[in-house]
Amino acid sequence: MSEQVGPATASGTRPGAEMMGRGAAAGASASPAPFISQVPGTPVRFPTYHGRSVSWVAVTLILIGFVAGGLALVFGPTWWLFWVSLGVAAIGGLLGLATNIFEDWY
Repeated sequence: MSEQVGPATASGTRPGAEMMGRGAAAGASASPAPFISQVPGTPVRFPTYHGRSVSWVAVTLILIGFVAGGLALVFGPTWWLFWVSLGVAAIGGLLGLATNIFEDWY
């Protein structure tokens, strides 16, 4: 906190501004936080995590069921394919819930 810039005017700092903010932590040495660039295009390393394989299987089942069910309604309606697709999507959803897919976000 002691490294923060105090209030200033156009001509420089106000008289006595260097004494502002010096309370209980005035004697403590503050270590600066690690610098992470916020400039677009600057390479920054973040940990890569793409989820578990079982989570991707659940998402794929849901997606296949949704697309097949939608196509069954558009090009028909082909009710047997719609209901099978609904079952596939439901199995994918239950698989996702059973394997705790919502904890895979990061």
